[in-house]
Amino acid sequence: MCGVVGYTGRNQAVDWLLDGLATLEYRGYDSAGVQVVSSSGNLHGVKCAGRVATLRERAAVANLNGTCGIGHTRWATHGAPTDRNAHPHLDGTGRIAVVHNGIIENYQELRRELMAAGHEFLSETDTEVIPHLIQEAWNGPAKGDLARAVRYACDRLEGAWALAVVCSEVPGQMVVTRNGSPLVVTSTEDGAYAASDVMPLASVATQVTQLEDNDIATLSPDGSIQIVDRNGAPVANPATLTIDWDASAARLGGYSDFMAKEISEQPEAIERLLKDRLGEHGIELDELSLTKAELAAVDRIVIIACGTSYHVGLIAKAAIERWARIPVAVEFASEFNYDENYLVTDHTMCVVITQSGETADTLTAARRMRGMGCTVFAITNVLGSTAARESDGTLYIQAGPEVAVASTKAYTAQIVASFLLALRLGLANGTLAREEVERHFADLERIPDLMREVLARRWQDKQAARLFQGKHSSLFLGRNVNSTTAYEGALKLKEISYLHAEAYPAGEMKHGPIALIEGGFPVVAIVPADHVHDKTVSNIEECLARGAVVIGVATDGDEKVAKLCSQVLWVPQCPDELVVPVVAILHLQMLARYVSRDRGYDVDKPRNLAKSVTVE
Repeated sequence: MCGVVGYTGRNQAVDWLLDGLATLEYRGYDSAGVQVVSSSGNLHGVKCAGRVATLRERAAVANLNGTCGIGHTRWATHGAPTDRNAHPHLDGTGRIAVVHNGIIENYQELRRELMAAGHEFLSETDTEVIPHLIQEAWNGPAKGDLARAVRYACDRLEGAWALAVVCSEVPGQMVVTRNGSPLVVTSTEDGAYAASDVMPLASVATQVTQLEDNDIATLSPDGSIQIVDRNGAPVANPATLTIDWDASAARLGGYSDFMAKEISEQPEAIERLLKDRLGEHGIELDELSLTKAELAAVDRIVIIACGTSYHVGLIAKAAIERWARIPVAVEFASEFNYDENYLVTDHTMCVVITQSGETADTLTAARRMRGMGCTVFAITNVLGSTAARESDGTLYIQAGPEVAVASTKAYTAQIVASFLLALRLGLANGTLAREEVERHFADLERIPDLMREVLARRWQDKQAARLFQGKHSSLFLGRNVNSTTAYEGALKLKEISYLHAEAYPAGEMKHGPIALIEGGFPVVAIVPADHVHDKTVSNIEECLARGAVVIGVATDGDEKVAKLCSQVLWVPQCPDELVVPVVAILHLQMLARYVSRDRGYDVDKPRNLAKSVTVE
């Protein structure tokens, strides 16, 4: 949510700033802007509501010259997505420019105070108080020291922020800082760079430096970076992170959109995750910093997540309870944070699932659980993310960059990662023998090839998408663990096609949702060859009796389902019922993509959504 980039060096800044913002588009945004400091010490900038492509056009007309600058993509929180509210924001003198990711919670109080002192504001944003606070410090106690001025300003702020600041009176210098929102920097022969995450930096560096909360870094044109803590003391050994994927991984590479690319990358992502995970002592999870005895003592697990990751948690619950026989609660982070009476035991483990590792609600919940004495284990995709740094252990899913806002490969990789955790727990507490773990692991190793079979059947999803033409709503049904597949399928359809979709356990349909069904109403039923197959078939028949058009997701050779459904999305026979959701969901991802494209929408950048939700 929001993207921050900055560069100072010997090259023209605007080109990399625009490319960096384009790389950060996956985070979700509704406006964008850049500000460049010319060699003569003047600030020049453009900003606009809309896409980076529009900003690029305006920047070309403006002919922004300068080797130091900052850029931003904004996801609106305070004030509508307009040119006026887009970042960067300036102070009252036009000398200081700021871009900001996060939320300033006490901005109204600060704004009133600054207005009383004669400051004038041009936007409705919370961010605009920051350059005015820096201006006050610049003219006062900081005495022309930009880093000190930023530090003084941040001392007045409450909330979360990642900031990049430039000033016309110190051309070539950029100051960045963070508190609760991610920010990384890197030094190269061409200069120094800053960004919200590593993706824009992968094109220029293989290693980045991670700022800790309240660190302040001064970046200079020669590439040098000086980092101090909130008290102004130098940070001797800042944390570094190696970018272990090629920048080309974040490019389309012949695909029409990133969602198509990332759907197709799922088999390889699962293979990377499973590689070398079965060892001499069972499932190898070195990332889990608990002894076998400590793992065996775990008597309750709380999984905390949001959105798609919450659906992962529901499937993880099924696997852990089945294989490790440990009770599991799955909580929405946004709800958990305000439950004052939540109970844990002395041996409760907290598992946080977050693709970005920066989801604000999930991080808040994880900190609360640690405060209650729980071990916190993170499942995430982003190296060095806040969730990873603040947890007792982290399992990286190794899915690679996921650019499309709607998660696909991260979803399935997170499920498989949670299966590894379930197997490790079951082996530790004795509910699974070594032979059983090996058998379940062999089932997981079959997933990539099963996925490839589904991908080869994408034509079925393209055909099924036609059944949604002219429709305004739909219903997704599944039983047992595949009720979660229904939830995720409906979410994907809503996210990228803007077509309303309900999702229910199939047996619950008659308790309300059946009222939606009328002639031609599309119903998607996940009905594999499992122990509740016949019950789900009965629910399909109930839908048909009311005029629904049913799309079945069924196991190869199921003639009963084939006769009932208008379209069947076939899934190969899976070795275990828990494997089905990981394989079947590919059909629903592709179906949602085809429906969205038929409706003329951008599948990679759905409206109002952000990849990394860094505000509560």
